[in-house]
Amino acid sequence: MGNKLEDDSYCFVCGEKNPYGLNLKFSLHEGKALAEFTPQKIHQGYKGIVHGGIISTLIDEAMVKVALMQGMPAITAEITVRFKKPLIVGERAIIEAIITNMYKRIIEASARIKKADDTLVAEGHAKLLRCD
Repeated sequence: MGNKLEDDSYCFVCGEKNPYGLNLKFSLHEGKALAEFTPQKIHQGYKGIVHGGIISTLIDEAMVKVALMQGMPAITAEITVRFKKPLIVGERAIIEAIITNMYKRIIEASARIKKADDTLVAEGHAKLLRCD
């Protein structure tokens, strides 16, 4: 793989052609990337609780998306995720991300997942490497 990023619609999180993916649809509103997700039993770790890897994946994707949707393709160079409350299978979650700082080659972003009642599930911060 060179420096050119290509989208073949098979992204695990947002790929429309991936039959095993999460098929999230992100939108951009006033510099914020937003998506909704309702996890199913196949997304659990312990019984009835969404796996932390799925939550981390959602946060990672949102931060890359907020850059991409503003014309800055990027990949994650460093990520930190803090888990606050468990997300239960079947509970609707809202994922949102913003850019917090931009440098020549690095974009800093933050993201969070909340339940419909605004309970914070997890939050993350990342350094993204620009690929444009």
